Amino acid sequence: MGQSKPEKLIIVTRDPNGIAYVTINRPKSLNSLTRSMMTDMAQAFKSLDRDDAVLVIILSGSGRSFCSGVDLTSAEDVFKGDVKDIESDTVAQMELCRKPIIGAISGFAVTAGFEIALACDILVAAKGAKFIDTHARFGIFPSWGLSQKLSRIIGPNRAREVSMAAVPVTAEQGERWGLVNHVVEEGELMKKAQEVAEAIIKNNQGILLKYKSVINDGLKLDLGHALALEKERAHDYYNGMTKEQFKKMQEFIAARGSKKPSSKL
Repeated sequence: MGQSKPEKLIIVTRDPNGIAYVTINRPKSLNSLTRSMMTDMAQAFKSLDRDDAVLVIILSGSGRSFCSGVDLTSAEDVFKGDVKDIESDTVAQMELCRKPIIGAISGFAVTAGFEIALACDILVAAKGAKFIDTHARFGIFPSWGLSQKLSRIIGPNRAREVSMAAVPVTAEQGERWGLVNHVVEEGELMKKAQEVAEAIIKNNQGILLKYKSVINDGLKLDLGHALALEKERAHDYYNGMTKEQFKKMQEFIAARGSKKPSSKL
């Protein structure tokens, strides 16, 4: 008998409608990450970013967990590797990805898994899902952004408690605090993520990539510089448009405007 092929630990699939799916597929280990999985995931996002047929990416985990963090049995291999190698850095490639990334979170998003969730643009979580930062518990230094991003999303006092006391954040708390966009029943998780993806796909794809970029780049700046960045990119965008493009925009707006709104307010 021939040997069976080893299971793929990072699965990438594409729908013809423009949605790509990245699935962390190590369910027996609650989707804990080995170094090779991190590299494969980084390359998956890099490849999807370059694929013009892909408009939105949905990231999820198989089985009972989204991602339980780094597999600590290979911690030295992961943490003492070339941490500055962007090619194998999952979060760096997610942040470089121009396509919107929707995280579909079920079970646990722990430490590195929490950081991967924070690298998504939109989060949909199943009821009962938990986000947990155990860096302080296990003597691990954050390097994928948790120490900086979480406080900007949920506020510094909450973030300090979550990280320094390793207090779990439930999906429901996360929704109240602005971390999670939608909380749904476990069986509705992928359906809701797809609904959000389909709503994004319906919009102007030319502006969408630029819109994601200006939001995410602006978040790294103070408000004054962020507003200047928006103004500069808007100026470049309109300067780059042809007369034909302006005409199409006007025709589209006129067509939408001609549809009579409901008389009931």
